Amino acid sequence: MNSLIQLRHTLHQHPEIALEETETARRILDFFKPLQADQTLEKLGGTGLAFVFQGKKPGKRLLFRCELDALPIVDLKESNHQSHVPGKGHLCGHDGHMAIICGVGEKLSQKRPESGDVVLLFQPAEETGEGAQAILNDSRFEEIRPDYAFALHNLPGFPLHQVVLRKGTFAAGSTGMRLHFTGKTSHSAHPDAGINPAQALAQLMQQLPQLPKEIPGFSLLTLIHAELGTLAFGTSAGKGSLSMTLRAFDQEDLDLLIEKAQALAQKIVNQERLKLEVEFVEKFAVSHNDPELYSLVKTAAEKLALSTVDKPEPFTWSEDFGLFSQHCPSFLFGLGAGENCPQLHEGTYDFPDELIETGVEIFWDIIGLAEN
Repeated sequence: MNSLIQLRHTLHQHPEIALEETETARRILDFFKPLQADQTLEKLGGTGLAFVFQGKKPGKRLLFRCELDALPIVDLKESNHQSHVPGKGHLCGHDGHMAIICGVGEKLSQKRPESGDVVLLFQPAEETGEGAQAILNDSRFEEIRPDYAFALHNLPGFPLHQVVLRKGTFAAGSTGMRLHFTGKTSHSAHPDAGINPAQALAQLMQQLPQLPKEIPGFSLLTLIHAELGTLAFGTSAGKGSLSMTLRAFDQEDLDLLIEKAQALAQKIVNQERLKLEVEFVEKFAVSHNDPELYSLVKTAAEKLALSTVDKPEPFTWSEDFGLFSQHCPSFLFGLGAGENCPQLHEGTYDFPDELIETGVEIFWDIIGLAEN
């Protein structure tokens, strides 16, 4: 286990953000070379990696996924493995998730599954919502298309090692949406000679956050950025933009919220004689847990005498793994990182090394249970 902790520390020292994870992928590839996987897929969906361990006889193909990318956030936690890259840090725990999957690889190198295949997937660009789609779009994905897919995420605020479970929606789907307004600049002494987006921005900033009240299930619209013209006191603005994040627990609710937001924006820009361009970024599908896989994961946790808890409501954050749940039965679960652990994406967060062995053992037991 010390080698996995050392690997995690090395990854933590050299974080790479979404779509830049070339050195991280190289380190993972170097780790797996002596493990002699039966098949290795490199540059999957960009920088992704997949290692296939074939069973002794035909059976189901299980995929276990982790993430390669770090965040563009300063690592403030002083330690002997603090980030060496200014302004970047593994502040979501993807370094720990990678170490866990590497530990599963070590076990598979010693003992292949009795039946079926196990695919260990290292996915790029989870933080931006681009990585899962890139993996699925890669023509080689057909070579590893799973019957079942699993992933975990560490969860600060829950007791250390506790397994957090939920049937159905585990985490919300979300999308970033940007509205770009184009009018006409004019002299600020003659604003009536131009078309200024200010009134449209003001109306939309008031009305858009109210739209979730019209959605039957949980949804949320959060304004994150607004821009109007430039800092030129002699000019009445002719351009503006408004950015927001929309999220919901149900994909249909999310689609409805997007539809209503676009319709409202179009109505107001028409009234204000503006042109509208809509842009979507960082799209995350709803993470849906297959009910039939619930007992498999819960049994694995109980076999290890780990505490389990069923979360009554889904998490309001999003996870790129949700896209896999649209393509095969999938299950995402949480692993408590400690009640006093700093929250994800905070500068002082650091993945607890104690969770590596726990994560490895849970995944290993899931492999064993799925064979029976």
